Amino acid sequence: MTDFVICINNDSNPASLILGKVYRMLPDAEAESRHMLRIIDEDRSEPDGYLYPASIFTSIELPKVAERALMTAGG
Repeated sequence: MTDFVICINNDSNPASLILGKVYRMLPDAEAESRHMLRIIDEDRSEPDGYLYPASIFTSIELPKVAERALMTAGG
């Protein structure tokens, strides 16, 4: 899986996730084994991200220039 995902369903967390927005995913093998992803969301108060169901995201391949821009912006 890539380092970035797109939110495809924010029904359960509309205040924390924006539908169609690209989010940075942090590596977490234990969470992934439970069908969860560790995401840096809109709150950003938790540097280790929050766990969300993997089913509400889809992986995305970004050009390197876009990845660098998102990493610089804290995305």
